[in-house]
Parts: sequence; C-alpha cells; structure tokens
Amino acid sequence: MEKRILKVLRIVFVICLAILLVEVFYLTYVNFFKEKKSIYFDAINAVTAGDNNNYIVVGSNNNNDKHYEKAKIAKYNSKKEKIFEVLYNKGYNGAFFDVALDEDSYVAVGSYEASDDEHKAGTRRALIVKFDNTGKILFDKSFGVLDNSKFVGIEVLNDGYLVVGQSIYENTTLGFSNAGGAYLVKLDKSGNIIWRSNYGGNKAAIFNDVICAQGYIYVSGRDSSRVGLVNKYDMDGNLIKSTGYEYTDSLGFTSLVAVDDGIVVAGAKKTVDDNNNSIVDALLVKYDFDCNYISEKSYDNGNMERFNIVIRDSNGNLLVVGNEALADTNNDVNVLLYNGIIGKYKSDLSDIKLEKYGEQRDDHFTDVILVNNDYWVVGYSSYEDGSYLSKFIVYSDALKVLEVQ
Repeated sequence: MEKRILKVLRIVFVICLAILLVEVFYLTYVNFFKEKKSIYFDAINAVTAGDNNNYIVVGSNNNNDKHYEKAKIAKYNSKKEKIFEVLYNKGYNGAFFDVALDEDSYVAVGSYEASDDEHKAGTRRALIVKFDNTGKILFDKSFGVLDNSKFVGIEVLNDGYLVVGQSIYENTTLGFSNAGGAYLVKLDKSGNIIWRSNYGGNKAAIFNDVICAQGYIYVSGRDSSRVGLVNKYDMDGNLIKSTGYEYTDSLGFTSLVAVDDGIVVAGAKKTVDDNNNSIVDALLVKYDFDCNYISEKSYDNGNMERFNIVIRDSNGNLLVVGNEALADTNNDVNVLLYNGIIGKYKSDLSDIKLEKYGEQRDDHFTDVILVNNDYWVVGYSSYEDGSYLSKFIVYSDALKVLEVQ
C-alpha cells in the first residue's frame, strides 16, 4: 500500500514539475516577444510651418506595437511643446510623407496597407487627409485597389491640390487602366480628382516632389529606367518637356525648388570607378525654366552621400539636408550607418558651407524649414535595440547646432 502511495506521489510530482517547466517556458517565451514587440518606432518624414508660429510634422509611429505602424501628424508650438498628435487608424503600416498648410488646415499625403475588410488586404493605397487646426479629420480619401500606390508630395493651389506619387500596377481609381508608374494628380479642396497625368508606364517610375513656378508645374523623380527626371507641365497637366539625368541613384531626384533663373533639384549621383565599384555622391543639378541643363554640384566625402531636400532661405541661398553613409567598424559585417548632413549653397551652386551630424548611432535628416533666422531640421535616429526615435535639431544661419530634441 505504501509503495502504491509513493508511486502515485512520484507521478503527481513529475506532473507538477512538468507543468511548472511548461509555465516557466511559456512566460519566458511570452516576455521575450513582449520585449520584441515593445521596440519603438517614431519617425518624422516632413515638416512645414503652421499657423500662429506653430509647426506641423508628419511621419509614422507604431505606438509601441511593432507590427502596426500608423501614419501620424503632430503640431508643436515655437517652444517645441506638443499641442496634439494624431495617429491615422485606417489600415496598417501607414505613413505620411509630406504635409502642407492650407489656410487654417493641414493636408497630409502618404499611404497605408488595406485591411481584410477593405478592398484587397495587403495592398498599399495612396492617401490624402485634411485636418483642421485641432487635429480633427475634415476628409480622408484613398486611391488604389490592386496597385500598391502612394502619394509622396503635395503643393497647395487656390482651387485645390497637386499631389505626386507612384502606382506599381494599373490604378483604376485614379483613372489609369493600363499602366502604373509616376503620376501627377490635381484634386479639388474636398479631395476629388479634377485631372490626372501619369508618366513612365512602369513600376520603377515615380514623382517625388512638385512645385509651381512661372505659371507652370514642375515635378522631380525618376523614370522607368531609374534615371533622374525633371518634368514641366502646364496648369492643366499637359506635359511640355521631360529631361533626364542618367547618373542618379535608384531614388532619382527627391526634391526641387525654384530660384530666380531656373529650377534646382536634389538627389545623388551614381557612377562606377575603374574597379567596377559604385560611387554615390550627393548632388544638386540646376536647370532653366525650360528644363535645359545649366550646371551641377556634387559632394563626395569618400562614402555614400545623398541630398534629400533642397529649400531656399530668406537670402536666396539654397539649404540642403541629407545623409552620409558610414561603415560600422564595431561589427564584423559591413553595416551601413548614417550621419545627417546639412549644407548651404548659392543659387549658382557654389558652396558656402557643409556640416555633418552624428550624435547618435544612426541619424537621418529628412526635411528642413526656415524659422526666423534659424533652420529646423527633422528626421530620426535608430538605436541598437532596433528602435527609431524622431529627431529635431535647430541650426543657426551659420549652421551651428543650437538645440537637439
């Protein structure tokens, strides 16, 4: 009898031990993935001046949820105190890429992935959302069904908006039934299509930025052969001239600005040396208003460099921000890390000054605006745990760092 009781106790003990081990394993497993899930992502893609000395930033934020990034818009005052932040909750993996002030409202463009109950799950839809000055949505419109589309640039007009972007496949909701590629679309103040024009007919083509100058529309991007591109249109969307620049990197021209005697575009120049190694240098190219080439200026520090944004300051000079890639010498593998770069050039592309910023492990400069006599630069920094945190830096007119936040 005692032996039978001992045997039963041994069995009970083994079962309890097994349950305990399973519970310990489960908790360890769950906590591990909770830690992985808590990786934070908060990036700023663009900034613009707002109303009453406030400013608006847009980008993406995962709200501590690794799997679901949301497009975000936030408003700050001149002391950089947050007034509001809104996450756009439709779909998932969303991001705003550009934003513009329209009287007392803000219009953001970007994209998001459709959910199971909306259109075709997993496809990316181009997005435009208009917010009032408190962050309330006035309207939101999305375009695309099976096409993986995005809006990446916006220009405000008196009677609507010009938006540019890309569609990987045909976009029937934008009216392109047989081709994808880069597109320029005019919307009214409620987000309805007035006219549209596509270019390239291939998923490689994209328009990255749009401005109006001299009574015409100018866009920058890349064509279907991944060649840097500057196009000129009339105000009804009819193409007047297209000019290519053969030696850009895969992003093409990502920004453009009008100067007194033409258009300046920003990007990177890619060439190959005698040993068949790729050389990528930050690049500015100047064209006249008929898209004829005038001159160019490149920046080479021996690594991969790129100018992402070019604007014009109050003195008529050009201000650029971008990145410089560096090899990570702390790892056994060749991992590319980045410093932010900011530079000032005259309108004839002669250089004035250029500075690098590398306080954190990996810094990216994505946009810049002029505030009084200072330059406010935005972007994000990555960290060893995989997190991305938004970055905000104030530079003086002499390109000296005044504040980091």
